[in-house]
Amino acid sequence: MELDHRELAVGRPYPERADREPAVHDRVAEYLAKGLFQRAFEGLRDPVRALMPIVEYTAAHENALRIMSDEELRLQVSGVRARLRNSGFTPPLVGRCFALVREAASRTIGQRHYDVQLIAGFGLLKGRLVEMATGEGKTIAATLPAATVALAGYPVHLITVNDYLAQRDAGEMRELYEFLGLSVGTVVQGMPKAERRRAYASAVTYCTNKELAFDYLRDRVALAHRSSSLHLSLERLRGSLQRDEDLVLRGLYFGIVDEADSIFIDEARTPLILSSSTGAGEERLQCEQALEIASGLAPGEHYEIDLAERSLALTKEGRREIGRLAEGLQGVWSSIRAREELLTQALSAMMLFNRDQHYVVIDGKVQIVDESTGRVMPDRSWERGLHQLIEVKEDCQLTERRETLARITYQRLFRRYIRLSGMTGTAREVAREIKSVYGLDVVRIPLNRPSRRRVAPPLVCTTPAEKLQIIADRVERLAVAEGRAVLIGTRSVGASEEISAALNARGIAHALLNAKQDQDEAEVVARAGEPARVTVATNMAGRGTDIRLDPGVAARGGLHVILTEYHDSRRVDRQLFGRCARQGDPGSCEAIVSLQDDVFMIHAGSMTRLIARLVGSRIPVPLRLYQSLRWLAQFQAERRHGYVRVQNVKLDRRLDRVLAFSGRGE
Repeated sequence: MELDHRELAVGRPYPERADREPAVHDRVAEYLAKGLFQRAFEGLRDPVRALMPIVEYTAAHENALRIMSDEELRLQVSGVRARLRNSGFTPPLVGRCFALVREAASRTIGQRHYDVQLIAGFGLLKGRLVEMATGEGKTIAATLPAATVALAGYPVHLITVNDYLAQRDAGEMRELYEFLGLSVGTVVQGMPKAERRRAYASAVTYCTNKELAFDYLRDRVALAHRSSSLHLSLERLRGSLQRDEDLVLRGLYFGIVDEADSIFIDEARTPLILSSSTGAGEERLQCEQALEIASGLAPGEHYEIDLAERSLALTKEGRREIGRLAEGLQGVWSSIRAREELLTQALSAMMLFNRDQHYVVIDGKVQIVDESTGRVMPDRSWERGLHQLIEVKEDCQLTERRETLARITYQRLFRRYIRLSGMTGTAREVAREIKSVYGLDVVRIPLNRPSRRRVAPPLVCTTPAEKLQIIADRVERLAVAEGRAVLIGTRSVGASEEISAALNARGIAHALLNAKQDQDEAEVVARAGEPARVTVATNMAGRGTDIRLDPGVAARGGLHVILTEYHDSRRVDRQLFGRCARQGDPGSCEAIVSLQDDVFMIHAGSMTRLIARLVGSRIPVPLRLYQSLRWLAQFQAERRHGYVRVQNVKLDRRLDRVLAFSGRGE
């Protein structure tokens, strides 16, 4: 964990890595190094082989530790603490520490780390992003580096995607950590500031990415005018405790990010903005007027829509029409720029944001749905009046508008950890971006047991109605007739409810899980392996929850997973298929999709229409052409999303420079 002092950020209240933008010549040199040298030697090195010696180092201590009493084992832990502080993380010492954690896990939680989990844990300790197949035990593998670093005296953050996983993982592993003399804290939504500070003061803290990010931003805002080197020095001399009371974090030392591809890539498209209420804000009458005027504008004539970018632009004719329709109205309508921005937002609320896809209405409130996870994000709102326009559109009570206090991107936040690592089931598709942005090499960990997953060829339907009927037929045969467990993955809340209606029409009992039932998420997913059990869920629902098969289901072929619509990213498709055939269990999966699905129509419209004409003319279409269509659509979608992420970082840096010049910082 040693770091050159020059790499630490100055003028910060606690340790973190400096986030410096590399100079032009450094970027050119890095590009040449990656383009010419790294690719040439990629095939010659095996990153897993470099981690394998940890298995031998760990095994060398196991027999001696196994015969010790609990008190003797704790004395060994105390000895390792001192040696870690003096010698650092040398492989032999890490092996001894891993052996202690492995033995402690056997005695406390009844689990023993597999050899492949030792390899993964060593990779995390060395600052890698480890790719472990779904169901291979990432949660317990993370205890190895977390305990090792915590024993050395450094704070550890284990960062995951939702409150349930943070609470579950902390609860399941608490006994192990406490046996080793380490405290465990959990940070979830709604916790008061004092409890957050206590949780971050623990040796190991489980938290979500969003809670961590907003706690970091609150720290920055609290010390906006007192974070210079001079202020830090004066407060140290004065011995002031005020700074400690203002802060909740105590440094960005070692972060282990679970579901790292989701956090580093999917969620990194949206900057994190800390805001406060600004009073009455946008009045309902103004929103109603904007929506009424917007409904009188014609697409193509008055505005152009780009569904792939989810953006909307007014035409010259549209601007003239808005001026004509707003004639005689007062207030914001008298300003050309203000009324055009308001109308653009109103059109976006009407045309680009759909109920049960981008948001849901629960108890009369508009709540945003995270598109990468399918989960509701309470207390989050769109900016610049968009949220209020959608509330008026849905006839909900208007909330107050928000003013931005601070913002940061995940890219910049996580690069500030002194040591960062991550784990996920799907990362190889974005390995280069993760290396470029976060400096993490992706290492694929071998399976503990050989996979028995059977993948059926995709079935492409011409219409959504045909797709629904085929899915219902498949469920009727597999679950009702054969007694197998079936999991159906969808992209949106609306799609899950359409499939639910088709199954209800056949009288097929099933469990429905989407953003409207996310409180029951883990329990519903955990039961998806029961005989004749049918579960309909958004693609990312229950991510991180094991689906254990009943013995009768395993004998019938295991869990069958049906993907009903390709995601923008191939990684999410793989994540869904990874729900079946875990840890050597039997299982099967298939994709049943429609040519009218969004991913095809938005990102590969021309080729999709060509194939649809061939199908309509009863010309047989080879499977390879369908596969090419999927590759093109997902490639275009991932390329656009990557561009958005790059632009977010550039905008964030530009705003940071402007604010620093004005003396406000971030």
